[in-house]
Amino acid sequence: MEAQAKVRYLRVTPMKARRVVNLIRGKQVTEALATLQFAPQSASEPVKKLLESAIANARVTADQQSRAFDERELVVSEAFVDEGPTMKRFRPRAQGRASRINKRSSHITLKVAPRNNKGGRN
Repeated sequence: MEAQAKVRYLRVTPMKARRVVNLIRGKQVTEALATLQFAPQSASEPVKKLLESAIANARVTADQQSRAFDERELVVSEAFVDEGPTMKRFRPRAQGRASRINKRSSHITLKVAPRNNKGGRN
């Protein structure tokens, strides 16, 4: 009973999002939520909402399959950040020049699974 959640076009740079996602990969779900709640990075709030969505997806999947659901035995089995489209903006500079500003975005995917079925990790 694996469940996943995705967020696309998140206006956080992929490098900053990867720092947060690396904190929770392979952890138990309750521990990961606590980690994200107190993480100082700005990307931790959308990742926390995404993890809560993945937990809710697992709950719905368990209800559809008529299985018992216990949130405490879920583990973040996969977590990765892909690069989304980059918006290009220009800033005026001295002597009539212009410099480019890249506004990057991210696609984040989280998968949760029961502890005994983690997909070969640990």
